[in-house]
Amino acid sequence: MGWSSIFLQMNNKKILIVGTGEVGRRRAERFLKEGAEVILLGNKISNELKEKGAIFKLKKVTSKENLITLVNWADIVVIASDDTKLNSYVSSISGKKLVNRADFPEEGDLIVPTVFYIDDIQISIFTNGKSPLMARKLRKKITSSITNEDIRHIKLQDYARNILKKNISNQKDRKKILYEIVNDAKIKEFIHDNQLKEAKEYIDSLINKIK
Repeated sequence: MGWSSIFLQMNNKKILIVGTGEVGRRRAERFLKEGAEVILLGNKISNELKEKGAIFKLKKVTSKENLITLVNWADIVVIASDDTKLNSYVSSISGKKLVNRADFPEEGDLIVPTVFYIDDIQISIFTNGKSPLMARKLRKKITSSITNEDIRHIKLQDYARNILKKNISNQKDRKKILYEIVNDAKIKEFIHDNQLKEAKEYIDSLINKIK
């Protein structure tokens, strides 16, 4: 208990990943995609990761002093090697850094959950470490339940919100209008027919009447 989901801005964050196995590689790919700086410690990494910007340092030539320097450099420390002593040592010198421990998640203070995208929607699933297998099965269920019409609704809500922010200062008033738009019969018809241009023009006319 005690875990709570939160989204963290990863752009330009400094990530140290100890271990270049499957977990370390996945973490590196994910953080690089979000714009983080990544250093991996391990035996080898793929050319693909290097091309994406990952920096690689061989574990065997990394002294304890170098490890301390790298931990101090990092904003987040990911511990994912198969060397228990190394993992424990890195954890012990991480201090107040955010630490993700792949070997013993409960001993860290950061969980990296299963995450996937459906267009602009980012969805994370965390089973409190009880079943990664079920997290994958739930992902399939969620993916199949979100439709193209749901995505269009999101795009139109974003369009309407941006206009409303410029014209209506009261947040409660904006929220009321957004509810009306999402439930509007003509909007639903435009979305069903994939007529986003016409839907935006209709939203413009609705908001102009309110201003």
